[in-house]
Amino acid sequence: MTEYRPVTAHVVERLQNILGARNVSCDADKLLTYSRDEVQGPFWKDGCLAEVVVFPESTEDVAALVRLAGEERIPLTARGAGTGLSGGAVPARRGIVVSFEKMNRIIELDRENLTLTVEPGVVTAEINRAAVDAGLLYAGDPCSGDASFIGGNVAENAGGNKVVKYGPTGSHVLALEAVMADGSVTWFGGKRRKDVTGYDFVHLLVGSEGTLALITKIVLKLLPLPAEVVDLLVPFPDVASAVAFVPRIVTEGKVLPASIEFMDRRSINLTERFLNTNLPYSDAGAHLIIQLEGNDAESLADEYERIGDLCLAHGALEVFVADNRNSRDKLWKARKSITESVWAFHPGKNVNEDVVVPTGAVPELMRRLDEIVTRAGSAYVVFGHIGDGNMHVTAAPAPEEPDRESILHRIQDELYDVVKSLGGTLTGEHGVGLKRRDAITRFLDATQIDLIRRVKLAFDPQNILNPDKIVPWE
Repeated sequence: MTEYRPVTAHVVERLQNILGARNVSCDADKLLTYSRDEVQGPFWKDGCLAEVVVFPESTEDVAALVRLAGEERIPLTARGAGTGLSGGAVPARRGIVVSFEKMNRIIELDRENLTLTVEPGVVTAEINRAAVDAGLLYAGDPCSGDASFIGGNVAENAGGNKVVKYGPTGSHVLALEAVMADGSVTWFGGKRRKDVTGYDFVHLLVGSEGTLALITKIVLKLLPLPAEVVDLLVPFPDVASAVAFVPRIVTEGKVLPASIEFMDRRSINLTERFLNTNLPYSDAGAHLIIQLEGNDAESLADEYERIGDLCLAHGALEVFVADNRNSRDKLWKARKSITESVWAFHPGKNVNEDVVVPTGAVPELMRRLDEIVTRAGSAYVVFGHIGDGNMHVTAAPAPEEPDRESILHRIQDELYDVVKSLGGTLTGEHGVGLKRRDAITRFLDATQIDLIRRVKLAFDPQNILNPDKIVPWE
């Protein structure tokens, strides 16, 4: 195991000289706040606590503090908005937490090259708004977009609602400015759409969870903004019929939607309670949200009528059309509030997974999941991005259950076994981080685990950048 040095008063003084006293904090409350993300419950030891939190304002600041950390052999943990769900921003080996909240500038919107250059602390929703104001589209759309930073999206290769059509965050990243573990600064990629000059380091860094370099600028790809958008809310009598219908949208409807989202009855009911609102057919077994886009209103109307007829022909109870901003916002607010609703009514440590399987395996995943959780006698909720096979599963045994901890472990173990047997893996968008680190050996063989370690050390020989994440090191 790598041996690290503590953050001493001398190190704090050096950090203050680099960043200014206002950008260095040892306040106990801040240290606790900046040492956690959104993972619910005690998934790791209480020793994961930053010794100091710093707030760089420029690439030069980041480079200087990385050089200091290397000289002093102190671990650095990069942090965005703290909305992560894997413990990726938790300082597993203490040291310095680097918050990018002050590096929050939209640097350039380039209309000729259809790119947007930003710093990592920009809130994702601000990027969406900047693109729309220019008549363009940034298609990265995680459900946490109103709070998450783009740097965190890049670090985890966040997915979201539009992956089925546009791909995850990495599909929209053209270039990155990165501070390497020795403090040097380099650019990977550029505004060009094609590049096979050397290795694809851009997409190696995307999803690397801050373990290879600290990203300080991001060049994002923009697309034409569709003139028309319509959302269909489609209740089905049960989970099986909703899940079975999804591939028909493409194969029979001849349409590739921007989004295909799934919500089971339990998730709908929790969200209604949380938001104090009502959705139609809330007693239905499951709902789909199908988002269609186009530039011609009549053509789009033909598409959604065709899809609507297809839904009804295959068991849908009704098809509700949200074709104006207010109705669409209400619908998506419900969808994007599910995670928060689950936490509100099932607080504490639960099974919270974002497993992903090939889309054709989703029906079998859902069937076997129900068997697992029913056998364990636990309540559960399922929702997610059914169009790309990424399902969010929360199982919550009763708090008073005396065997609760072992039930949670059993559900998780059996779920992972099923996911692997179906050709899936343990995370589709939330990342491995600290929470799933020890489970990764169930999905990747020894050759791949060793390769991850060697790539990590090639970038970071002292192992100071977000250590103890993704793969076990002991």
